[in-house]
Amino acid sequence: MTRATPPRLHDDNRPLHTLRREYPRATYIEPHTHDWAQVLYAVEGVMWVEVGHEALVVPPQRAVWLPPGVSHSIRMMSAVQMRNLYLQAHMARSLGQRGEVFEVSPLLRQLMVVLSEEGEQRSDEYRDAAYRLIVLELLAARRSALRIALPHGGDRRLEAVCRAVIEQPSQDLSLEQHAEHAGASVRTLSRLFTQELGMGFAEWRRQVQLAVATSRLAEGHAIGAIARALGYQPSSFSDMFRRELGVAPAAYIATDTAR
Repeated sequence: MTRATPPRLHDDNRPLHTLRREYPRATYIEPHTHDWAQVLYAVEGVMWVEVGHEALVVPPQRAVWLPPGVSHSIRMMSAVQMRNLYLQAHMARSLGQRGEVFEVSPLLRQLMVVLSEEGEQRSDEYRDAAYRLIVLELLAARRSALRIALPHGGDRRLEAVCRAVIEQPSQDLSLEQHAEHAGASVRTLSRLFTQELGMGFAEWRRQVQLAVATSRLAEGHAIGAIARALGYQPSSFSDMFRRELGVAPAAYIATDTAR
């Protein structure tokens, strides 16, 4: 477990700070908050970000908006090259009070990379103009709807099953097997999934699988390899993917790359 190490933000009049970090696969940054708003972004790698009672999977084409004071944790699903922005609270009011995943335009990506890598070498006029443009790009960015509900009622059995699925999302393990490991009946777990997560076990697991699949597609993994890792035959995986997201995996890759 790793503690967050943001830049020193107190007693600073600058409207925006940047942070450049690199993390190996499986690094976990424990839950924390910031007084400033944060744009959490990785130019390479995939992050699993837990915000409140939701999980957000974030490939390089997307970033996370985190308002001031919002607790979040981060798990690196692969090696990650992080390029974060921190905005003063007054700059964040127009950007919403909920953690969001948004699509990163080529312009926004370049601005974040340049500021995080060369910001101190740029003039005050350049930085001020870049800050204003970043906010405009954030306001115009499209939001992503793929979110995974997490348990919030404190039932350890449900939390254990959800964590097991997140760590091993293959469909090879049934609810009966999960129930046995968690020390709960299938009926009890089914009720807890419906009450706390708003859906049944199979549907919730598909949401996790889709999040994992889209992140691996973004990393360039082969569709067949992703399907087999999740316990599917390639054809049935493509059918499930198309049914849930409206496009086949190959079309999803082409669309995401073109953005």
